Amino acid sequence: TSNDKKYIKVQQNTKNMTTHAQIQNMTPSTPMTRKITEVVEMEDVPSQYFVRKHSWEGLRDIIHCSRKYSGMIANKAPHDFQFVQKNDEGGPHSHRLYYLGNRENSLLYSEIPKKIRKEALLVLSWKQMLDHFQVNFGAASIAASIATPHQGAYSREEELLRERKRLGAFGITSYDYHSQTGLFLFQASNSLFYCQDGGNNGFIQSAPVKPVEIKTQCSGTRMDPKICPGDPDFIAFINNNDLWIANVKTGEERRLTHCHKGVDNVKEDPKSAGVATFVIQEEFDRFTGYWWSPTAAEDPNGGKTMHLLYEEVDETEVEIIHVPSPALEERKADAYRYPRTGSKNPQATLKLAEIKTDNQGRIVCSQDKELVVPFTSLFPGTEYIARVGWTSDGNYGWAVLLDRSQRKLQLVLLPPALFIPVTDDPAARQESVKAVPSNVQPYIIYEETTDVWINVHDIFYPFVQTSEDEFSFVWVNESKTGFSHLYKITSLLQPGDFKCAIKEEVTLTGGEWEVLARHGSKIWVNEATKLVYFQGTRDTPLEHHLYVVSYESPGDVVRLTKPGFSHSCAVSQNFDFFVSHYSNVSTPPCVHVYKLSSSEGDPSHVVPEFWASMMESPDYNPPEIFDFPGKSGFQLYGMVYKPHNLQPGRKHPTVLFVYGGPQVQLVNNSFKGMKYLRLNTLASLGYAVVVIDGRGSCQRGLEFEGALKNKMGQVEIEDQVEGLQYVAQKFNFVDLSRVAIHGWSYGGFLSLMGLIQRPNVFKLAIAGAPVTVWMAYDTGYTERYMDVPENNQQGYEEGSVALHVDKLPSEPNRLLILHGFLDENVHFFHTNFLVSQIIRAGKPYQLQVYPNERHSIRCPESGEHYEIMLLHFLQQYL
Repeated sequence: TSNDKKYIKVQQNTKNMTTHAQIQNMTPSTPMTRKITEVVEMEDVPSQYFVRKHSWEGLRDIIHCSRKYSGMIANKAPHDFQFVQKNDEGGPHSHRLYYLGNRENSLLYSEIPKKIRKEALLVLSWKQMLDHFQVNFGAASIAASIATPHQGAYSREEELLRERKRLGAFGITSYDYHSQTGLFLFQASNSLFYCQDGGNNGFIQSAPVKPVEIKTQCSGTRMDPKICPGDPDFIAFINNNDLWIANVKTGEERRLTHCHKGVDNVKEDPKSAGVATFVIQEEFDRFTGYWWSPTAAEDPNGGKTMHLLYEEVDETEVEIIHVPSPALEERKADAYRYPRTGSKNPQATLKLAEIKTDNQGRIVCSQDKELVVPFTSLFPGTEYIARVGWTSDGNYGWAVLLDRSQRKLQLVLLPPALFIPVTDDPAARQESVKAVPSNVQPYIIYEETTDVWINVHDIFYPFVQTSEDEFSFVWVNESKTGFSHLYKITSLLQPGDFKCAIKEEVTLTGGEWEVLARHGSKIWVNEATKLVYFQGTRDTPLEHHLYVVSYESPGDVVRLTKPGFSHSCAVSQNFDFFVSHYSNVSTPPCVHVYKLSSSEGDPSHVVPEFWASMMESPDYNPPEIFDFPGKSGFQLYGMVYKPHNLQPGRKHPTVLFVYGGPQVQLVNNSFKGMKYLRLNTLASLGYAVVVIDGRGSCQRGLEFEGALKNKMGQVEIEDQVEGLQYVAQKFNFVDLSRVAIHGWSYGGFLSLMGLIQRPNVFKLAIAGAPVTVWMAYDTGYTERYMDVPENNQQGYEEGSVALHVDKLPSEPNRLLILHGFLDENVHFFHTNFLVSQIIRAGKPYQLQVYPNERHSIRCPESGEHYEIMLLHFLQQYL
């Protein structure tokens, strides 16, 4: 080109360069290799920026540098906070804050001082709770798994649980804590350990302690350990799909249930106790199947009676699928129970284990108890036991029950006396039934119904009963207004009436915003001041903040955290401190501690005060958030990573990174961690990267999310394309003739949908682990959004990409599919079926298989290969 207004552009056998006129009229079949000589106006031809092409080794070096940089700012932030108030009145510290942190994910603590110098920034030091050896053996075991990927550092049970929880970190990933005794219990290196701090006696260790390994006679891995609140000498755990307890002081062990036979054959061993099934873990975020009663009854002889509520599951009628085993050299497959949409789900019930001890802490006896009336008779129509727990006084177990359509929810109370000993003797059972007092019954204390679906949440705070015939609690309801909000509810417990009348339902929050209630979100209720602390999106759907409101006289909702950031908070037990892990798109995570104070005259007027920092953030090159009015009537949000080498007038190839499904929000004012640092790498190479949350994503209310009801895959691409067009107008560096769409899981599904529905918009699609036929995905997820297949045949057909491969473009190098061969969530069957259909249709494709990976790519070498593959495909063909 010259500086003249007109110039001649010659394109010869080049697939990357086209004229503006061609771009406007391009169809998937337009040939891009013919010789073109055309005189055009300079203003009409965007000057295209071409990403430099690197060799495979060159790309590998780029990824190495990127990962080194990301390692500097990721996986270091503390999490899983536990405040402990110190009782040494003369000491300089008021609290100790425990947490998991560092890249080793070790158990650490910081001391919170009683007084600070307000003119100086106090940065709390991180101290090791555990000695050096115990921190490091987890890392050594991971190193061994990397060296021998077929023989991982984790047992099969642990590996699958980590998949369900989306855990990437190694080391200690969770712990249980008993505040009265200061006992910590955690799982590490295929064993269980405990260590102790001072608890309520005020003595707190000042040097690292050596955890004690809890020995066992069990074979296999002990999972899901929990301390007994009523007697912390006892812990419970799962071993080989049955429930066990152990005394950590004496070493005594006892198996409480005998559901599992231990047969090495899934078909012949379908029962389990205390274990959440695949669908409950994956689609309902419940990862445990048993719950200790918070109290233990003292017997006259000095012994105790403890109770464990647990779920017993029978998967006899659930289909068995086979996934290749990680031990590929053995040439065998792992068998799993997997309920496909429209097929049989597991049969579940709740049972009670009762344990009695003597005054020496020895187990005298244990008894298995079942409901006096079968669960299915008490609660007909129940398909999923979504949440379970105990009231704080131990008077009731409680459960959240859902029907199969997930449009009806029941919150029920179960008194322990409703459970009778399990026996094969009909006469003995009849005697037990007669012995149940006539006033003992279950109660349905709350019901919800909706025409869309019910999003199961984690917010339920039962108050201690002050009257036998009333039961009060704080609850979140989304179906009432279409937005998740807090309510204080009082139900009447009337003998003979299973379904309780609602005496009072007080609205605590309201408006077109959400109280955060899903994915482990918490509330903190201060009964002394009648205040509820919660997290929500009142200020903007892009930011999470900590708020407080009175539940006695609801009025103004007060924000306690700093605007301009998105916060994840934990409040101390006595409500005088909170810790916030916060960030925004420009700022990697910071962790600050704030003191909460209120005036004596008005305890409901709470004021936060910055107290100390635990972590400050390094510099970062952020994306820019934008919003635009969608044609659907909703305001839509997106973010764009600008190319780092941006030059005026140059159009850059663009990558649309997509998820687009329910329960996920990609665009918000928080730091985009490891997953999104990959997008920053793309921007550093010269790509524009766009992310858009269209209809179906969460935190925007039920109507917005419910736009996908019965038609997944039919509305999402419209919002994505609309967003792309808006970005191209707002930022003149986006080249709409060179757009790639890329995502994983639901994002992989939408990447395929984008190429099928709008091949004129998307030049490339890179689809990771995609669902390609909804008939082959699980019940809990698919039926929530799509109903059962017989009720929505058209929706299933329209939304299954494998049935529409004839609409894929016929040019090569426009489709890349990636999938882990061992994926037990979105099975490799989906890609297998898609590819077979593509071949039948005579369409081109490329496939990259990761033989040792499941749904998430975990092995560092696989992750690196995937990133290089992504960059290589883009630089060659976009």
